[in-house]
Amino acid sequence: MGDLELLLPGEAAVLVRGLRSFPLREIGSGGWNQQHENLEKLNMQAILDATASQGEPIQELLVTHGKIPTLVEELIAVEMWKQKVFPVLCRLEDFKPQNTFPIYMVVHHEASIINLLETVFFHKEVCESAEDAVLDLIDYCHRKLTLLVARSSRGGPPAEEECQSSTPMQLEHHVAPQELQKQAELMEFEIASKALSVLRYITDCVDSLSLSTLNRMLSTHNLPCLLVELLEHNPWSRREEGKLQQFEGGRWQTVAPSEQQKLSKLDGQVWIALYNLLLSHEARARYCLTSFAKGQLLKIPEIWERLERENRGKWQAIAKYQLRHVFSPSEQDLRLQARRWAETYRLDVLEAIAPERPRCAYCSAEASKRCSRCQNEWYCCRECQVKHWEKHGKACVLAAQGDRAK
Repeated sequence: MGDLELLLPGEAAVLVRGLRSFPLREIGSGGWNQQHENLEKLNMQAILDATASQGEPIQELLVTHGKIPTLVEELIAVEMWKQKVFPVLCRLEDFKPQNTFPIYMVVHHEASIINLLETVFFHKEVCESAEDAVLDLIDYCHRKLTLLVARSSRGGPPAEEECQSSTPMQLEHHVAPQELQKQAELMEFEIASKALSVLRYITDCVDSLSLSTLNRMLSTHNLPCLLVELLEHNPWSRREEGKLQQFEGGRWQTVAPSEQQKLSKLDGQVWIALYNLLLSHEARARYCLTSFAKGQLLKIPEIWERLERENRGKWQAIAKYQLRHVFSPSEQDLRLQARRWAETYRLDVLEAIAPERPRCAYCSAEASKRCSRCQNEWYCCRECQVKHWEKHGKACVLAAQGDRAK
């Protein structure tokens, strides 16, 4: 590994071996939260390893221990929770949480997993180790990209403040359920961009994919047409005050005139996926529909259907159970969780995995000064820090209190 390590090799192996799937009603529980922390550490270490070009131990461990299908199932489970349970939970009359931090952890979980999958799916052996779960992952990516096209058709990409991904230590002490739902919706944009990268990496393996997987991409979902729709709507580009901006590295960045003829990373992912799907020998070949081939082509994704079948009609019961047993923690439990997250989100690690130099939280210019109180936000000058205080103040006080409690 590189000079900066979050996990020692032995620690990473223990965390990977311990990964497991959780029933929907246990999402947000103590054991689930522990696994979420472990996934965050694995996620950050995988990015550090890739950045330092020191080998890919996290990816190798996930393949060796057969945990890619587990990650896919956890990804789809939390997606289903957000669609089926979360809205019911927010409508319950007695849903008046004193602190929304535990629920935010669940909402953030999907982004954590898809980010880890984007990092490791660059390697073809990871796609192969997904086995039949790759069908479910393709369905997942299709859902995310379809929503991305629909959103761009309704009014364009989200605003700057909508795309800023908050770490748990930056979340306000209390957020209304409606605001929490809004945050979950805004997080979908970055999740969709990660799903696009994962899908492109799957198409890199098109010559070795099963017939059922090829059929799912080319016939069931007609992914080439969806990708063309993405190119047409180009949801990751926009014009602000006459300047071209592109969404890269988790934020909107102004593109210099000399760089505007170059493809963005997300445009490139779409074009590579189209090339793989339309010009590879396997994708263009005609398959003989023998009885065996028909059986292979009729295979369907299993995870979403199984989870929905097991929990159909139970969404409200799950929401009520979690309200009583999961999302009503004591003050002591919250302080303990805050200390654990402070240890997980070490500032030196976050800075090392950042895609670029820090940006001012107010004007987005390159920043060199950090908030001395909470150490979370960056600014280019004192004037911007003063202007941003009205928005940053509550989160700053909460983060500072968490540091003193350690």
